[in-house]
Amino acid sequence: MANSKIEWTGETWNPTTGCTKISSGCKYCYAEIMSRRLQAMGMNKYINGFDLTIHTDTLKLPYKWKKSRLVFVNSMSDLFHEDLSFEFIQKVFSVMNDNQQHIFQILTKRSDILLKYNSILNWTPNIWMGVTVENNQYLKRIEDLSWTNAAIKFLSLEPLLGPIPDMNLAGIDWAIVGGESGTNPRPIKKEWVTDILAQCREQKVSFFFKQWGGRNKKQSGRFLNNKIYNEMPVEKYLYLKHQKVHDLFTAIDK
Repeated sequence: MANSKIEWTGETWNPTTGCTKISSGCKYCYAEIMSRRLQAMGMNKYINGFDLTIHTDTLKLPYKWKKSRLVFVNSMSDLFHEDLSFEFIQKVFSVMNDNQQHIFQILTKRSDILLKYNSILNWTPNIWMGVTVENNQYLKRIEDLSWTNAAIKFLSLEPLLGPIPDMNLAGIDWAIVGGESGTNPRPIKKEWVTDILAQCREQKVSFFFKQWGGRNKKQSGRFLNNKIYNEMPVEKYLYLKHQKVHDLFTAIDK
C-alpha cells in the first residue's frame, strides 16, 4: 500500500504486480520501468521484476484501513490479465465488496476478459471500472466497458497517442486525459485534448486533465485553456452510496 502521486487517486493497492504488453500505449510502460528499478533495489515484492506475480498477503490490507480511502487497484499490473485465474480476481472483488467504505478504481486494457467475467462478479457501488484507450484503434474497449455492471465507468485516455473523435460515451461517467512522460515520450496535440473535452461536455461526462507529459511533466504542467480540470463523477457516486464521502475528493479537487 502506498500514497500515490497519480493525480486522480489517493493511494495504490497491488494484489498483483507485473504485466505483458498488448497495445501501443504499453511501449514505455511506467510500471515496468518502476518494477525493474524496485527489483534492482532489492525490494522483495519485485523479486520477479515485471513478471506477473500474485501477492495474496495484500488481500488483508483493506480490512485494516480505518478511514475511507480512494484506491487505485493494481497500478503495477492488470487485474484482468489473461494469466490470472478468475478465482483470484473474485477474491480481490470479495475484498472490495467487504470494504465499501473505500472507493476502488480498477483500470484494464483487457476489456474482453473484463466483459467475459462481468456477469459473475459482484459490482458493489464502490468499485469504479475503467479501460485505457490510447487512440481510436481501441474504441472497442469503451464499448466493452459500457456493457459491464459497474456503477461508475471511466476512461483513461493516457498516454493519448492520437485523436479520438466521435466517441460513444453512453454510460461512461468520467474521462481522464494525459500525455506520455518519460525519457522518450511520444507527442500529444492540444486539439486532440480539446476535442475530447468538447465530447465530454456534449455527452455530460466528467473531464479530468492529468498532464501534458513530456520529459519534464512538472514543467509542462496540467493547465488546459488556462484552467486545471479535476472533475470526478462525485455526484453520481454519492447518489449511489447514499452517504457523504466528500473528504475522499478534497485532496483531488484543489
